[in-house]
Amino acid sequence: MFYKLRRGPTRPGDAPGVVLAAVAVVQFMVSLDLSVVNVGLPQIATGLGFGATGITWVIHAYALTFGGLLLLGGKAADRFGRRRILVAGLVLFGLASLAGGLAQDPGQLVAARAAQGIGAAALAPAALALLSATFPAGRARVRAFGVWSATNAAGGALGVLAGGVLTQFAGWRGVLFVNVPMAALALVLARRSVPTDVPVTRGARPDVLGAALATAGLTTLVFGVVRTDRYPWSSPVTIATLAVAVTLLAAFVVVERTTGRDPLIRLGLFGNRAVTGANIYNLLVGAAMAAAFYFASLYLQRVLGVGPALTGVQFLPFALGVVAGSVLAIRLGYHVAPRTLLVSGGLLTAVGFAWFGMIDPDGSFAADVLGPSIVASIGFGLCLGPVVSLATAGVAPHEAGTASGLLSSSRQIGASLGLAALGTAAHDRSHGLTTPAALNDGYALGLTLCAALLGAAVVVALVVLPRPARPRPAQSPARPAERSTA
Repeated sequence: MFYKLRRGPTRPGDAPGVVLAAVAVVQFMVSLDLSVVNVGLPQIATGLGFGATGITWVIHAYALTFGGLLLLGGKAADRFGRRRILVAGLVLFGLASLAGGLAQDPGQLVAARAAQGIGAAALAPAALALLSATFPAGRARVRAFGVWSATNAAGGALGVLAGGVLTQFAGWRGVLFVNVPMAALALVLARRSVPTDVPVTRGARPDVLGAALATAGLTTLVFGVVRTDRYPWSSPVTIATLAVAVTLLAAFVVVERTTGRDPLIRLGLFGNRAVTGANIYNLLVGAAMAAAFYFASLYLQRVLGVGPALTGVQFLPFALGVVAGSVLAIRLGYHVAPRTLLVSGGLLTAVGFAWFGMIDPDGSFAADVLGPSIVASIGFGLCLGPVVSLATAGVAPHEAGTASGLLSSSRQIGASLGLAALGTAAHDRSHGLTTPAALNDGYALGLTLCAALLGAAVVVALVVLPRPARPRPAQSPARPAERSTA
């Protein structure tokens, strides 16, 4: 074994229900924080004096540190113990949320959001690795990942609802303070239920160079795309930034292939078609979902003139649809292969986004938002659990945290890149105008491109993911003759 347990249960899974509860709270909180500030951005800008472009860094400061450091967080969970990294991440996340809510100027809030991202990068892969270890196979694994996917999706969807309500009735600081009690609850559950895991043998020296190159490369890549709102894709600044990012990532690959130390990520993981396919699929879905949330929220507020609280309420059908899709995925998961669920869910989500792309400047919630939200959300819910199960199943125990970090990183990097790229396309379509008709044209294009990304994800699932062998049905022990001829 790679880990021994010093106290608590004798092995992971001895208290599976409480472990699942702790992981669910963690994932809900991390997912909530990705969307909870979106509706409150105008009020945050007014309250702290952000400029028109500076306010976007409230989103990107979190995304950059979260996405850029997830691989390192996953590796730390494998190397130093999942419980230890989970607890440290929760403490940092909670303190950073408190600091953000108390911020008095833009710099303080951006710094707090970056610290939140660092904490999330530590706790998210540790929590997912714990879930994979606690529920290694069978019906329990299907159900556990279904619960995880439901809380993950509900956090993202309900984040918009909570953000709108908190912003309108408690002020924008409430969207940051809300994380503090959740972090405290998750910390209590983790300390009581998660066993302390310690590596039996110490590996080689940490791959500091690989970690630095991966983090710097991913962060520079996202930074370059994010700034295309100021510097066009063809500008020397953007070209130079992206060239530096590609160079850093290429150097990372070289270092990981040649280093004699314990690598940040074993490149052989990508020889597993399930791991590779699941991460590409996750990156495309993350890009589409982040952009869709952004466009839908702005369409409701800036085109239809809906207030923050009502905007949040109108995202409730999406949240419920995701939960319904996740529950349906649990039931279907006992009989249907994860690859099939990814294809079906991706197609359904693509249809919903294509429908969403038909929004009208003189439209309404009932005519233009409700139907597409239900279709897309159910499809999205079908995808969440299966993609995580595929990306972590069959991975060696000592690499579970790394695989979890890789999957979370692919989604977060996809979200940052998708939001920046599709946001640029929407801005170009509207020609910089802020009339409802011009904005509607931009948002409609962005949502249509989200549908195209889901279509590409379905192709990846069909081409890259392996076709699983259909398991034989269980046979009754009372009829051995049938077993012998099966």
